[in-house]
Amino acid sequence: MIKNLLYIFLGGGAGSVLRFLISNYTQKTVNINNFPLGTFLVNVIGCFLIGWLTAYFAKVDSYLKFLLVTGFCGGFTTFSAFSAENFSLWQSGNYGMLILYILLSVIVGFGAVYLGLQLVKN
Repeated sequence: MIKNLLYIFLGGGAGSVLRFLISNYTQKTVNINNFPLGTFLVNVIGCFLIGWLTAYFAKVDSYLKFLLVTGFCGGFTTFSAFSAENFSLWQSGNYGMLILYILLSVIVGFGAVYLGLQLVKN
């Protein structure tokens, strides 16, 4: 258990640093009408990676799944985990829960950011 937590910790740190570097570099070099291209790019890369790594580790059980899937992908972007969970709901035919999860995540998440900002302003 402690070993797995260490792998998650190390992978998460590496993923977070890489997210910052890619997102920051992209935003500074490519500006498309204030579109957050850096974050978008990181999210797409993260979604691809979590799909590929999950499929790989379904065939090959290894401690590296903690380092790469949970740690690295989790640190790189939580959107990849969100997307993988949505894919799982879709794959299992649980379409109502899929729609509910997507809508609640986006709407409540947006509302939570707004609320957090308002609390600091006041």
